[in-house]
Amino acid sequence: MFFLKAAFCRVFQAAFRLALPVLPYREPEIIDSCGELGDVIKKEKINSMLIVTDKGIVKNGLVLPVEKALEESGIPYVIYDDTQPNPTVTNVEDALARYRENNCNGIIAIGGGSAMDCAKAVGARVVYPKRSVNRLGGILKVWRKLPTLIAIPTTAGTGSETTVAALITDPETKHKYALMSFPLISHYAVLDPALTYSLPPHLTASTGVDALTHAVEAYIGRSTTKETRRLALEATKLVFENVETAYSEGSNHTARKNMLHASYKAGISFSKSYVGYIHAVAHSLGGKYSTPHGLANAVIMPYVLEAYGKKAYKELHKLGIAAGVSDENDTHMVGAVKFITAVKALNQRMGIPDKLSGIKKEDIPEMARYAEKEANPLYPVPKLMTKKELSRFYYQVADWSK
Repeated sequence: MFFLKAAFCRVFQAAFRLALPVLPYREPEIIDSCGELGDVIKKEKINSMLIVTDKGIVKNGLVLPVEKALEESGIPYVIYDDTQPNPTVTNVEDALARYRENNCNGIIAIGGGSAMDCAKAVGARVVYPKRSVNRLGGILKVWRKLPTLIAIPTTAGTGSETTVAALITDPETKHKYALMSFPLISHYAVLDPALTYSLPPHLTASTGVDALTHAVEAYIGRSTTKETRRLALEATKLVFENVETAYSEGSNHTARKNMLHASYKAGISFSKSYVGYIHAVAHSLGGKYSTPHGLANAVIMPYVLEAYGKKAYKELHKLGIAAGVSDENDTHMVGAVKFITAVKALNQRMGIPDKLSGIKKEDIPEMARYAEKEANPLYPVPKLMTKKELSRFYYQVADWSK
């Protein structure tokens, strides 16, 4: 990377780090079950609710506890269930129309990160009726308070209930807009393990490693705090101790509960300390090919961690200790290698591939450009990389054998 651009990135990141203590971060209020929604609805004076979800969530009956709570509270509601795995501008506008048609003043997002991202963007459009999604994309473009937003994760991985971000794809250009503003943090988060019981094993695996990715990138970055480091280590420990049990025993209440809290802790950590090139590359793949975000993160992570080399050895060693795969007496290099090796083995045991199909060579320059633009200067990565260096990851993860 050219010296001047690298210097700009580091100055930009340093400024954000210095500003961390005074930025208006907040954490959502945790609710243990959907049965407690009535009290929240009464407190927030909700008159009508928009439920943002997807057809799979509806089909599996996961919306039923929410509907029951609303009906018992006498609150009318409307369901928008067309959210795509990578929510689009069209999804946002269609859901917004439902919100307006039914005179809603509250939003519930139930599902994975896609439903939550869509709901956040709907809330932003409600308070900025004259601004399109692309105009709201970027850093700190949303300052007005959103309608009451309740996030109900049915996966344990995205941590979207805690984050300042919403990722929305333009279906025409295939570009992902990242809305990153503090009012996008949900006001309430329902962490109910029972809602994750029906999550299929392959999604349990990829979303679980997604949570791990959040913890890892938050921890190894250069904008950490004592709090974010603690939360990242705790999340890493919880993932390694529980994700395989949740994967093989879907109704294991303890494992499911611990994974929800791992996702929550990792979400807070990366909201404040940001992510890195794993996410930048994954976002470009999701925008171009609709690659599920958790899967992309899980596949990409080992390659990026190896590329950071000695710049991340110390931090990866500490993560390895938290995960129970590295020893205090290891050198930082040995401890880091053990951790990366453990991540690869974890992926393999849960059926996560080490390659992704569908990547086209001719698309790589464009995706690398998007990844570089997203990451630099915002993400405080251990080692800065250029578009050319980032393009290597697409070649590494591409499966061209089919």
